[in-house]
Amino acid sequence: MFDVVLMNKRLHGRIAVCGMISQYNFEEHEGVQNLMHLIYKRIRIEGFFVLDFCHLYPKFLDLVVPYIQENKITYVEDITQGLENGPRSSWISLAFSLAAILGNEFF
Repeated sequence: MFDVVLMNKRLHGRIAVCGMISQYNFEEHEGVQNLMHLIYKRIRIEGFFVLDFCHLYPKFLDLVVPYIQENKITYVEDITQGLENGPRSSWISLAFSLAAILGNEFF
C-alpha cells in the first residue's frame, strides 16, 4: 500500500507518520519496494511520537475545553454490536462523515 502512496505523491510532498497499527501484529513486517520515489519527488517523511508533545497537553486543554463546553466541538458516536455488523456500520459512518463535510446536500 505504501508503495502506491509513494508513486502518487506530488513533488515535494510530505508524509506524517504517527502510528503503524496495521503492522503491530504482523510476524513479518511489510517492506517498501520503491524508495527511489522519495528522491525523485523530494518527498519528506516525518514521524510524530505522542510523548514528544506531553508538555503541550495543558495548553491543549486550555484551548479545547472551552470549545467543548460551548458545543463548538461535537462528535458522533456509533456503537455497533457484533463483528458481523462492522462492514455495514463502517459505510454508515462514512456517509455521516461525508454529510458533515459536504452539508445536508449529501442526503
